Amino acid sequence: MAKIPFTPEGLEKIKKELEHLIKVERRNVIKAIEEARAHGDLSENAEYEAAKEKQAHIEGRIQELSGVLANAEVIPPLKKVPDRVQFGVKVKLLNLDIDEIVVYKIVGPYESDPANGCISVHSPIARALIGKEIGDEVQVKTPAGIKNFEILDIEI
Repeated sequence: MAKIPFTPEGLEKIKKELEHLIKVERRNVIKAIEEARAHGDLSENAEYEAAKEKQAHIEGRIQELSGVLANAEVIPPLKKVPDRVQFGVKVKLLNLDIDEIVVYKIVGPYESDPANGCISVHSPIARALIGKEIGDEVQVKTPAGIKNFEILDIEI
């Protein structure tokens, strides 16, 4: 499996989620299964089925996150603002199509949260921005159509 880029904060968030799943959620679902078993006939026990489904979901997520952590590569934070857009920076853009300013932080795929301005380094917008400088105009092919941006600022 290829290395998965992370900011230090993003990796810490994944580690905390995995720890929570193992130490809290896994224990809670085991208790729920034990309680449901105590109710008798398992063939018609909706609580038991729901607890088993939740257990499968939790175990699947634990396996997924363990694999992600095994392949994680932390990209160290930048010490100074770079001349070009790269992983870990915040980019202030002017959407030329609607005359609106947007700010995106370029992060790893498991840190992506577009609603909060964090976009994956693998997203169409990030791929189009990487290597560009302040003042460059960028045309991005997105699922919603072609978008045009001007890079206004790069921050760390």
